[in-house]
Amino acid sequence: MSDFLVIGGGVIGLMTTLQLADAGHSVTVVERGGCGSEASWAGGGIVSPLYPWRYSSPVSRLASWSEGAYPELALRLLEETGVDPEYRQKGLLYLRVDDEARALEWAREVGKPLSRVGAEVIRRKEPNARRDIDEALWMPTLGSIRNPRLMRALRTRLEDMAAVTLREQCTVTGFERQGERVAVVNTDQGNISADQVVICAGAWSAGLADMAGLDLPVRPVKGQMILFKAPPGLVERVVLMDGRYVIPRGDGRVLAGSTLENAGFDKGTDDDARSSLWHSATGIIPALADCEIEHHWAGLRPGSPDGVPYIGQASGWDNLHVNAGHYRNGLVLAPASTRLLVDQLLGREPIIDPAPYRLQGRVEERPRG
Repeated sequence: MSDFLVIGGGVIGLMTTLQLADAGHSVTVVERGGCGSEASWAGGGIVSPLYPWRYSSPVSRLASWSEGAYPELALRLLEETGVDPEYRQKGLLYLRVDDEARALEWAREVGKPLSRVGAEVIRRKEPNARRDIDEALWMPTLGSIRNPRLMRALRTRLEDMAAVTLREQCTVTGFERQGERVAVVNTDQGNISADQVVICAGAWSAGLADMAGLDLPVRPVKGQMILFKAPPGLVERVVLMDGRYVIPRGDGRVLAGSTLENAGFDKGTDDDARSSLWHSATGIIPALADCEIEHHWAGLRPGSPDGVPYIGQASGWDNLHVNAGHYRNGLVLAPASTRLLVDQLLGREPIIDPAPYRLQGRVEERPRG
């Protein structure tokens, strides 16, 4: 019997596990597929909401804390595992922003460096960006991380921790209740017991919560992306235009994303999305038209009504907790949202006020039969 059972092996689950194990606790992770193989792998890795001034303060507070945590986390994982998560802090260029005044006001309010720049700066930062735009917004502090390698590094570190057990290809099938507690978690590999249970299974969290009698309003939102095999240096930093972005990697490859589709749990790709993403990417960096599309994939984001994740103890339960509903910002918010829950699990002073993220008043508990 472990101290904690974490259901979900994505970035939220693995970061939760790392912090609990660091604090001296035993943790079992149950993952229906392979750890880090769903939305955490599929996203772009920008360490910021795309247009941060358009988000509510609860999301902004988590994002701000997480942004400061990623450089140290990436360095730690590289030193401990030899796997480089490729954290790059080279800034972001916003092209064609229609609410520029609001963006600059937000930056002043939160003390974020964001400035209007002209053609000369655009050309200096990204010589291959489209030539017909003479003004942009520039955020020099923005970073990005290569999320598949982040997930590999996290998994590698956890495999080496004696207090951690990873159970992959293991599907939860139900919860056995004893009073106000989860006594046993049923899986297709047998029953598991733990003192505390955490649901953090991304887009699949609602189904798990349903087994526990909770109506958690989290749904899958598909996002398709493409990867260009570009020469090193073609794109040096994240560039965003009209809601679409290009993200460079250290080896020169460039990601372009992403679509927003309500298609249930379908992760199929299609030619229309591929064409749309290609036109968006080449509209930002015209030279990408000469580069091969190396890969095209889709992932399922855990959508929630207002984009504010559900973080905390489940109503009606003493030992069941949830961390889900991050929508497009799971990787962005992961360090802060997992730290916030772990603080509560371990009785520590929380890093920020947990009230906006609590399930109480936001998640309905069904009457027990």
